Amino acid sequence: MEYIDSAKNALRTDFTWNRVGHLASRGARAFPQASVGYVLDKFPIIGWLPRYNYRWIINDIIAGLTIGLMLIPQGLSYAKIATIPVQYGLMSSWAPSAIYAFMGTTKDLSTGPTSLISLLTAEIIEALHGEEWSPVEIASAVAMMMGIYGMAIGFLKLGFLLEFISLPVLSGFISAVAITIILNQMDSLLGEPNVGDGTATQIRDIFQQLPQANGYACAIGFTGILLLTVLDQAGKRWGEKNRIIWFLSITRAFIALVIFTGVGYAVNHSRGASENYLFDVAKVQADGQEPPKVPSAALLSKVASRSIAVFVGSAVEHTAIARAFAVRNNYVTDQSQELTYYGVTNVFNSFFHAMGVGGAMSRTAVNSACNVKSPLSGFVTTAVVLVSIFKLVGTLYWIPKATLAAIIITAVWPLMSSPRVFYGYWKTSLADFISSMVAFWVSLFVSTELGIASAVGFNIVYVLLRQVFATVRSLPDAQSSTSSELPLPLSVPHGDLPSHVNLPPDVHVFAFTDSLFFPNAYHSKHAIIDTVKTMHAPIFNGSCGLEQERQWSVTGEKRIAKLRRQAGITDGTHLPPIGLLVLDFGRTNHVDVTACTHMKAMVKEVRMYGGASVEVRFANMSEYVRQRFERAGWTLVDGWPAGSDGGSQDGNKVTRVFDSLVDAVLAPRQLSTRLGTSGSEKSSGKSVKEGREKVSMREQV
Repeated sequence: MEYIDSAKNALRTDFTWNRVGHLASRGARAFPQASVGYVLDKFPIIGWLPRYNYRWIINDIIAGLTIGLMLIPQGLSYAKIATIPVQYGLMSSWAPSAIYAFMGTTKDLSTGPTSLISLLTAEIIEALHGEEWSPVEIASAVAMMMGIYGMAIGFLKLGFLLEFISLPVLSGFISAVAITIILNQMDSLLGEPNVGDGTATQIRDIFQQLPQANGYACAIGFTGILLLTVLDQAGKRWGEKNRIIWFLSITRAFIALVIFTGVGYAVNHSRGASENYLFDVAKVQADGQEPPKVPSAALLSKVASRSIAVFVGSAVEHTAIARAFAVRNNYVTDQSQELTYYGVTNVFNSFFHAMGVGGAMSRTAVNSACNVKSPLSGFVTTAVVLVSIFKLVGTLYWIPKATLAAIIITAVWPLMSSPRVFYGYWKTSLADFISSMVAFWVSLFVSTELGIASAVGFNIVYVLLRQVFATVRSLPDAQSSTSSELPLPLSVPHGDLPSHVNLPPDVHVFAFTDSLFFPNAYHSKHAIIDTVKTMHAPIFNGSCGLEQERQWSVTGEKRIAKLRRQAGITDGTHLPPIGLLVLDFGRTNHVDVTACTHMKAMVKEVRMYGGASVEVRFANMSEYVRQRFERAGWTLVDGWPAGSDGGSQDGNKVTRVFDSLVDAVLAPRQLSTRLGTSGSEKSSGKSVKEGREKVSMREQV
């Protein structure tokens, strides 16, 4: 009895048990509504389809047709990289676009086979060569494991885990992958036999076997590269002025495929056996879509660990492309939902003998250039690919392998980062440069999965060492500090600010409380953007303005509405605009390239929301942190000279740095910030007068 009384007393008085009980009670009450909201979030089409404008259908049809025409040659080419029969590239391409229409959170993203996934899949096929499974079965098993990992992270909303892959690591990794893909295509481009595996071996064999190269294959391949390059450059130079040139440019791979398939048929169809062909052809053979089949459990266990690198590389690529085009076209994407879609699609694809899929930069850029209006374009893309599978396979038999190699080489060449990018890492941070070089050289000469693993491992060790060997500085005055003079006033409710630091309603201050680097940079960026959108009115430019002028996406609106409800804001029409954004670096002793890049993106997004005249200032920045920003490409200048009343000479090309937070807040504004530069910003100025006298929330990041 004594033990029971003791347990009861512990349950009543123990803080942890009481907290668990409180959280369980809150969770039980919120569960029904949260469950419905969770399911609805998994199918974004439920939110945006009712507001679909029928006038958008033409744009979506054109974009869907264009992406479908791009997917045919790319699907065949990427299957070739993966060392599976090329027709399976088409079988991997029809489902993703249709599924994305239901589950996607961007209007621009195009998913399907990619060069990165293809190469990493080929490495796994090579590693399991000689065992009981065919290359197609191995590729399907890899796709299923990619899907399982994606669904696990997506459904649990753990997308933030991918932020532990820094930008320099990605640059080195993807550059090495691009070079490897190009080397793998040189034997088909030149018609050389017996080129070995491995970077060093391939370079040696390519040059040794130049005398045995097939002249016809070389002519086909290099002519294809020339045609693709000319159309690409013509589109960049004249595409905006001439829609015909623009269309020829974006469909250049399909045009090359049609022309050289005709050449392949003309010169080879009457030569009998394939051994007599003047050059190798793809020999596409299929009788429509094959019936579904579940990958074997034994094979899944074999590829489970090897598929992690494929998942990490492709998932990071997929979410990064989605985020980039969401920012470019001014809407909001959901990273965890994108991973949920990524997982569901790859699991579904694996049943249909397909390789893994993910977001593709080239097709996404074309989709955006077509002014696509919604993910409904994916249904058109699916229809185009299905027609090619069931009706065009016999024609595709005659595609020259050299043409596929030319398409692949011109597609992956832009993926390589220039030496200037790596030199930028060198100037900004030695650790970032080393991590990029580890990813690059190990991926290039050893293996891609070991390359990304070793680079991430280096970053983890570096972060731990920074924490273990943190420096302690002795200050002359024990009471002095480099932190902000106003950390408390900026975190307390409005109305408690001292009169001499009273903030205007269009000013918002954020104080970083720790180092800003790749694990927390993306979260910090979005914390700032979310708070600005919650507490300030947008510039009325259409995407944030009237209902009839808005784009298809409702994800961002729902998120901001939820944040405003949590902040107690019931009427957003009287919120002040954002005119001045101040970032306090008083407690920040380290930044890296990833953080500097995300801060640039943050400033761009804030100005897209609040207008080009929004001024950004830094305060309490140490010399070390300032040098990092400057080496990363920021132009930083000291605050306004004494007695200055501001000016507009530098516009927003520079960021002003102040010694104290008080100076950063109270210093004169730029002329363009004070007066506004357009009629839309004058309307924002009107909101200032009608807004509240003080901002109701000041948030530390």
